[in-house]
Amino acid sequence: MAGLFDLSGRTALVTGSARGLGFSYAKGLAAAGAAVILNGMHEDNLMAAVDKLSALGYDVRGMAFDVTNAQQVAGVFERLDSEGEHVDILINNAGIQHRQPLLDLPLADWQRVIDTNLTSAFIVSREAASRMVANGAGGKIINICSLTSEAARATVGAYTAAKGGIKMLTRAMAAEWAGHNIQVNGIGPGYFLTEMTTALVENKEFDAWVKNSNPSGRWGKPDELIGTAVYLASPASDYVSGQIIYVDGGWLSVL
Repeated sequence: MAGLFDLSGRTALVTGSARGLGFSYAKGLAAAGAAVILNGMHEDNLMAAVDKLSALGYDVRGMAFDVTNAQQVAGVFERLDSEGEHVDILINNAGIQHRQPLLDLPLADWQRVIDTNLTSAFIVSREAASRMVANGAGGKIINICSLTSEAARATVGAYTAAKGGIKMLTRAMAAEWAGHNIQVNGIGPGYFLTEMTTALVENKEFDAWVKNSNPSGRWGKPDELIGTAVYLASPASDYVSGQIIYVDGGWLSVL
């Protein structure tokens, strides 16, 4: 059974992994034996994350690039090609949030959220998948969805549209690439305790709403996503594609 979840000998790229849930995904894959490439926009934050995982004995490196910039992304994969390194596992985690009513939302902010949360997954996956197809080895692509892939909330319209899109992009990729032994699936996290949600946790009204609306009665802990990520990245999920697994404590079940 252990071999089903063993990622030894595989290389994983996790976008937006310098902190938050992305860091947890990277840590989990590294603990399962993968060599992990962490990504972020800010070199200092990225290298701090690399140092944390390196101190645990994991095989990790950092690559700073903008996932919304197609030329930068292509350059990163060309660099990996020149180094003889192949991405076997990709987690498209990079994302941002912008809270504002749709009637007041500037087009530039709408576009920024769509580009970062949705278009980037297409850009990075296209580079990774083209190589997975060319070398015939297949691979795993995991797109990070959200509860808003299924349920809308006021003031996060752009994010909701992007995360609904990432759900359907996941299925489109699965439909096109399953025949090349590339499994494409999604993870939909619920409300988790991270640096990015600190303000929401400290908001007593919002904190109470999260706890009262969730059958589990609490926020999720980042490491509670690791098992799902390792499963979808491992041989255990070799016949699973086009699926979204929601890790939300049961929140969607009571809508």
